[in-house]
Amino acid sequence: MTEPKIPTGPRIPTIDLRPWLSGDPGARADIARTVDEALRTAGFLLVTGHGVDAALRTRIREAARAFFTLPTETKQPYAARVGGRGWLGPGAEANAYSEGTETPPDLKESLTFATHEPFEDPEINAEWYAPNVWPAEAPELQKLCEEYLTRMGELENHLLALLGEALGLEPDFFTRHMDHPTYGFNINWYPGTEVIGEPQPGQFRIGPHTDFGTVTILDRQAGKGGLQVYTDEGGWEDAPYDPEAFTINIGDLMARWTGDRWRSGRHRVLPPPADAPAEELMSLVYFGECTPGTVVESVPAPVGRVAYEPVDSHVYLREKLDSITVG
Repeated sequence: MTEPKIPTGPRIPTIDLRPWLSGDPGARADIARTVDEALRTAGFLLVTGHGVDAALRTRIREAARAFFTLPTETKQPYAARVGGRGWLGPGAEANAYSEGTETPPDLKESLTFATHEPFEDPEINAEWYAPNVWPAEAPELQKLCEEYLTRMGELENHLLALLGEALGLEPDFFTRHMDHPTYGFNINWYPGTEVIGEPQPGQFRIGPHTDFGTVTILDRQAGKGGLQVYTDEGGWEDAPYDPEAFTINIGDLMARWTGDRWRSGRHRVLPPPADAPAEELMSLVYFGECTPGTVVESVPAPVGRVAYEPVDSHVYLREKLDSITVG
């Protein structure tokens, strides 16, 4: 008798945040258990019920695309380094470098923004709180992004409270480190081959990597050359997609914080597919961090699995950002 085949796809559940936000203890406990299980395997979740208007995301994409499709010489004055503010042109990043893998540069362009409210320490201020650079050619982008980033900060705090509950710790275990957090925000444009040319062997829109911070909130589009996630059981597989959902993954700092109870979600974005070479995608990516100077120390057993040496959150983040910079 043939045994039934058990699906082995990545176990990435969809979490509706509305019961969590309503405060029902039973519903909150059920959601926390689901989150803990998912983050132990793939490090990813889908989240609905977040209340962020889909029209806002559409308008950001339209404004950003108007900039990305300008001539290179028009975009060049906004050129920035990885972790900076402005435009990251073709060839600026190779994310697989963070894993120690040399690949051709990633096939994307980005507009990158970050925290800009002043901090009390001048050195930290200079490195992490520089003013954002908004392209004059896309005048509506600043207002749209600032509205979006306000919503991302609210959602991030809800998620961090949920993560504290999922670990069985106090609700403010993570949020207490968010009194003046930094964040990164990338609008990633993945054009087709008519813009980027034929991909080189081993070249991706974004090479295999894990994110560096606490939680990443991704608004993405479905595509054949889209997001894949890695699990030990299934290897590389297409990530599930729901147009209503944000894709959430935890980063390296959060994995360290939990003593590797949770996986830092390894992922990549495939190059334009041979059967759809003109495919164009755009992602809005919010990289959550924490307040500079936060000491990230692994929670002890039985919650944690590995006791990492404590690290300064932003010394760690700077090293990671430098590792993916090409040139």
